[in-house]
Amino acid sequence: MIKTETHQDLRRGVREVCANFPGEYWRELDAKREYPEEFVRAMTKAGYLSALIPEEYGGMGLDLSAACAILEEVNKSGANANPAHAQMYTMGTVLRHGSKAQKEEYLPQIASGELRLQAFGVTEPEAGTDTTRLKTSAVRSGDRYVVNGRKIYISRVQHSDLMVLLARTTPLEEVRRRSHGLSAFLIDLREAVGNGLTVEQRRVMMNNETNELLFEDLEIPASSLIGEEGEGFRYILDGMNAERILIAAECVGDGRFFIERATSRAKEREVFGRPIGQNQGVQFPIARACVNVEAADLMVKRASALFDAGEPCGAEANMAKLLAADASWEAGNVAVQTLGGYGFDAEYDVERKLRETRLYQVAPISTNLILSYVGEHVLGLPRSF
Repeated sequence: MIKTETHQDLRRGVREVCANFPGEYWRELDAKREYPEEFVRAMTKAGYLSALIPEEYGGMGLDLSAACAILEEVNKSGANANPAHAQMYTMGTVLRHGSKAQKEEYLPQIASGELRLQAFGVTEPEAGTDTTRLKTSAVRSGDRYVVNGRKIYISRVQHSDLMVLLARTTPLEEVRRRSHGLSAFLIDLREAVGNGLTVEQRRVMMNNETNELLFEDLEIPASSLIGEEGEGFRYILDGMNAERILIAAECVGDGRFFIERATSRAKEREVFGRPIGQNQGVQFPIARACVNVEAADLMVKRASALFDAGEPCGAEANMAKLLAADASWEAGNVAVQTLGGYGFDAEYDVERKLRETRLYQVAPISTNLILSYVGEHVLGLPRSF
């Protein structure tokens, strides 16, 4: 494998944590559709989930490049970063746009693991990817807001204390631009659930605890508002580049996991008196998958370097996400094909990881929306929707 690793000491520490959670751990959770509570606690205790929180608030104070290395190593080990990755980047909305009081109250507790901020309430059944048309409303009433509406595919709600919520505070018909009038809130789920918020878990293809939320006259303190009222869409967009880059790094980790499994099998498995990896029909697909994963990794590094330098990186973040998601999916298919029947066998972990990495063709942004972004904002073509 090409040696392109950065942050080697950090990666070594992550591998040491992950070594305590082998394939058997993840297979058992997958079969029971259970949350990896012990793994999340271990990652929190080691400080890795607070990597992006500044040291003044008890975090590691690392940059996005380092955070990418952490999540890549998690997935490369055969684990799944999805149940915990939002703890890294969701707090960015509070860090960049929250009040001094919010940051001082919540960030140290998130860093220590006393509180979990792993839920991000944006997606709705009708609005889909057209976030500006979401219908969940938050209406000011004295020193409180009253929230009504629905959200769907909101992950980790049942294992999070806090949630960042995006809701409309000014009706769509009253704003000059569709992106105006949306506000971000920091919701205390411990108080909200059962008092105006109903949570219903949805069973999906992979072991990803995701939910449908129903808000019925949920009252939240006015102090829950993050930043200025009506500016929430901008705040949410501000964190999406980081999210896409970090998830791209996870996909690189998945891709490397698949390539390692496929390569090992191709060397060891003999058919007709020779290792199957000697056959070009087996060897070349693995080699192509390797090339694509390495290329995606370079784009992840490029995007994270721009982000850390404070430079515009929307195009690079989107490209990294697309390339890495495609590369991991291709590598997964190659691994299944190389392992044959064992590729479908749960004991070998490839089929589980294939289901997990398939998500990133769709979330947190679909491949088609990335292509439309590149078409419009990079190539200058007419808007496609």
